[in-house]
Amino acid sequence: MDKTIYFDNAATTQISSEVLNKMMPYLTEEYFNPSSLYSRAQKVKNAIEEARKNVAEALGADPNEIYFTSGATESNNWAIHSIVEQNKKNGKQCHIITSKIEHPSVLNVFKKLERDGLEVSYLNVDAEGRVSPEELEKTIKSNTVLVSVMYANNEVGTLQPISELGEICRKHNVVFHTDAVQAIGNVKIDVLHQNIDMLSLSGHKFHAPKGVGALYVRKGLKVENLLFGGGQERGKRAGTENVASIVGLGCAIAEATKDIEVKNRHLKELREMLLSGIKKIPKVKYNGSLEHGLTGTLNFSFEGIEGEGILLLLNSYGICCSSGSACTSGSLDPSHVLLAMGLDHGLAQSSVRISLSKYNTSEEVEKFLEVINPIVERLRKMSPVWNEKI
Repeated sequence: MDKTIYFDNAATTQISSEVLNKMMPYLTEEYFNPSSLYSRAQKVKNAIEEARKNVAEALGADPNEIYFTSGATESNNWAIHSIVEQNKKNGKQCHIITSKIEHPSVLNVFKKLERDGLEVSYLNVDAEGRVSPEELEKTIKSNTVLVSVMYANNEVGTLQPISELGEICRKHNVVFHTDAVQAIGNVKIDVLHQNIDMLSLSGHKFHAPKGVGALYVRKGLKVENLLFGGGQERGKRAGTENVASIVGLGCAIAEATKDIEVKNRHLKELREMLLSGIKKIPKVKYNGSLEHGLTGTLNFSFEGIEGEGILLLLNSYGICCSSGSACTSGSLDPSHVLLAMGLDHGLAQSSVRISLSKYNTSEEVEKFLEVINPIVERLRKMSPVWNEKI
C-alpha cells in the first residue's frame, strides 16, 4: 500500500520527533511527582515551569498567566463558565456574545447557558466567515460580561480581526476570550497588544500530544477553580500534572512559533498548487478567505455530490481529508460554519477540507490533484442532483 498522505492537520497533527524525545525521560526515569519536596521531584517541577515559560513567550504573556489543562475543550469551558459564574454570584443578569461559527466546545456551552436562562447573542459572519467589529460594538450591552470569538476557524481557516474585537471589548470593559487552537504556530499572537483577556489552546494541533492544552488568563482577571483537591496550577486546577505531555506542549509551542514565516511560505506554495489544480474542475467553490485566512487550511464545495463520497474515495488512495470539524463528524447535518457563511444545504454538504502541515510536500499535493478530478467525475456521473442540473 502507498504511503498515507495526511491532509487533516486541522483535526490533529503528528508528534514531532523533537517533542517525543523531550517527553521520553518523563515517561521513564523522571517519573517523580512534581509536588514532592526531594530534588528529583523538584527537577520535574522545573520542567513544568520551563514549559509554562515557553507557552507564555509564544503568546506574549507572563508565565503566571498560564494554566495547563487537558486541551482547548476544557480551557474553553473553564473560561466561559468562570466569567459567567463570577457575575452570577454578584447578582448580575449576564449577557454573553459569541459568533455563529464557533467550535462546538464554545458554541454548545453558549447554547447550554442560553437554555439555562442566560441572554446570548450570536454574531453573524460575512461570506468569507469574518465577524464585523461594528456588529460586535452594536451588540454589546450594559450587562455584557463576555465575548468569545475564535481566532481562526477550524473548517475554513478564516482569521478574525482579533485586535479590533479585543479593542472594542476593552473599551466597554467586557472580558474577551478567544479559542486560538488553529492559530498557534500559524500566526503571531500577542495577547497584550491584541487586548485578549483569555485564550485557549490544544497541543495536538501543533505537533504536541493529545490530551494537553492551556488557558491564558490575563493578570488581574479572576478565574474560578476548575477542580478542587490539591494545590496544583496555583490551586485552580487540582490533580497530579500530566508531566510528559506538558513538557511536550512546551517544546512544541516553542518549535511552532519559531519560524512561522518560513512555514507559511512553504504552505503558501502548496496552497497555490492546490488552488491551481482544483480550479480546473468545473463548479467548485472555494470557501473562506485567501486574504484573511490560514495558509494551510482550504475548504472546497464540489457542486452536485456529497463530500462524504469524495472522502471515502480519497481514502481508497491513502489520502486523509475531512469535511469539517472532527468533533462533529458523526452528524449528518451540513456544516453550521458554511451555512452561516451563506451556503445552501447542498453546497455545505459537498465540502471537503484540506489542512496542511510543515511535513506535507509538493509530491503529495501532485498525487492529490492526480486523483481528485476522476473522483469528482465518477461521483457526478452517479449523482441524480448533478445530472438534473446538466
